[in-house]
Amino acid sequence: MSNSGAALTVYGMSTSGNCHKVRLLLEQLGTRYEWCEVDSAAGQTHTPEFLAMNPNGKVPLVRRNDGRVLTESNAILFWLAEGTPFLPTDGWQRAQALSWMFFEQYSHEPYIAVARFICGWTPMDSPRRDELPRLRERGHQALAVMEQHLTAHDWFTGPHYGIADIALHAYTAVAEDAGLALSGYPALQRWLQRVREQAGYTPMPTPTAEVQARLAASR
Repeated sequence: MSNSGAALTVYGMSTSGNCHKVRLLLEQLGTRYEWCEVDSAAGQTHTPEFLAMNPNGKVPLVRRNDGRVLTESNAILFWLAEGTPFLPTDGWQRAQALSWMFFEQYSHEPYIAVARFICGWTPMDSPRRDELPRLRERGHQALAVMEQHLTAHDWFTGPHYGIADIALHAYTAVAEDAGLALSGYPALQRWLQRVREQAGYTPMPTPTAEVQARLAASR
């Protein structure tokens, strides 16, 4: 629940999966926060003011009223989920959840998210579009790993829904924007539906009409 009197400010781009992860968990926790929209695609993460908070020039970023700042989406999820049902208390299960979150950032997001960005946020004649075949190939490899896991398990966080599922859901849910059809992954599709059925679920906002047109033309 966004609230201007909240003790937590989130800087993020609403149509970014990495940023939406944070918003989704906050909504499901019922935490009060203020959302500050930052258009990273337009260079707003490279202003002197933003770089003073995060020299790496990326969103999401959360800032507490005491001035402390935390960056990196999955680190933010871990911090927010501490002491809640979204993070297992058992050490082995916590490590398993973290392993999937590392997988998401190393083997999933760099391909699916980047392909989506190229499809929607670069011109149709951008030379970066030459990267799409390789990115899609690697993206399908990541989806296949997830499909294999989901044939025997309901969730990635452990026996219950949690932050590893939130992390992996973000860009998987919009993988078709990147030109990755999900029709060949039935277990993954059932998992996506289970995520959507969780209390407090909030879908990622729709990009602008211009971005949507490029996404459609790139599929």
